[in-house]
Amino acid sequence: MMNMKMVFVTALLIGGCATTPVTNRTQFMMISPDQEMALGATEAQKVVQTSKISTDKVLQERIKRIGQKIAAVSGRNDFKWEFTVIQDDTPNAFCLPGGKVFFYTGILKITENDDQIATVMGHEIAHALARHGAERMSMQTASNVGAQILAAALNVPSEYQNLYAQAYGITSQVGLILPYSRKFEHEADQIGLYLMWKAGYNPAQALKFWENMARLSKNSQKPPAFLSTHPADDARIREIREYIAQLPAQR
Repeated sequence: MMNMKMVFVTALLIGGCATTPVTNRTQFMMISPDQEMALGATEAQKVVQTSKISTDKVLQERIKRIGQKIAAVSGRNDFKWEFTVIQDDTPNAFCLPGGKVFFYTGILKITENDDQIATVMGHEIAHALARHGAERMSMQTASNVGAQILAAALNVPSEYQNLYAQAYGITSQVGLILPYSRKFEHEADQIGLYLMWKAGYNPAQALKFWENMARLSKNSQKPPAFLSTHPADDARIREIREYIAQLPAQR
């Protein structure tokens, strides 16, 4: 068996570089896009099997319609896009690699119109486009030699399942989600705003949505699950205003 030093060196050697869309930030990756999407497809099946899918056909179609408009401007025709509403009062949403998007009915109670739904949709799709989950896993693996190179164990054995769920924001329980770094969050805000704007939605409604989320957080004893990975504060809202001002004049 390789010693821990050799494992770490190997992890660095097999790691590669990627670049985020819109922001063009260079990333360190130990997982290929194909491997990541295979993991996303497998996990999506588990989510569907273990969740209560909403029977509201009108709501499902609404989310699908908004999602497809944003997916159409994402530049990822290779993704097998799917949009699913889960009957759950938790304010949460996430997008798995390969375009598997899940919205909880809890967060739809907070969104006031299609533009605000597009805010959440764009933000979550941005995480997938920027491969933030894979980057988080790569960072965790590279910093933890005891992980025996998670990228080389792509069937996600049991000891890594929590890390996988945390990295992609799948779990909805407060305190169990591994918070994305502020860098990831601000980047998803910026990319998400561009996507919703490109798809024809009003990015100014993003401000209203995050203001609503901030109020919800202040009025709750515990922050909503969505906010446990998506911190809402005055600085964030100021940055969103700056991102909106930077959008091109023409779509």
